[in-house]
Amino acid sequence: MIFSNFIKALAQFFHLVIQAYIIVIIVRAVISWAGNIPPNRFIYILRRLTDPVFRVVHRYVPFSIIGGIDISPIIIIVLLYFIDNFFTGVLMEYADRLSLGG
Repeated sequence: MIFSNFIKALAQFFHLVIQAYIIVIIVRAVISWAGNIPPNRFIYILRRLTDPVFRVVHRYVPFSIIGGIDISPIIIIVLLYFIDNFFTGVLMEYADRLSLGG
């Protein structure tokens, strides 16, 4: 019973972290539309959080920039939603089985 509650809490935490990262990516994409914003600590932190993932997408997905428009945030968000739904669902189902005694 306690272990199943721990697994459910872990799934919810995993979900929260992924949703927060999706928000960070959306904020970074919206700020990139604004043009040249003077560098500040907030922009620096956003880039440190998102640039590594953007670089991976740009390296392995050749069509991530179409006509000068970078669609890598969309690709990353779709992948994160898939990962979130899959792993959260698996963890919740496992926790339900544990709570039922199976």
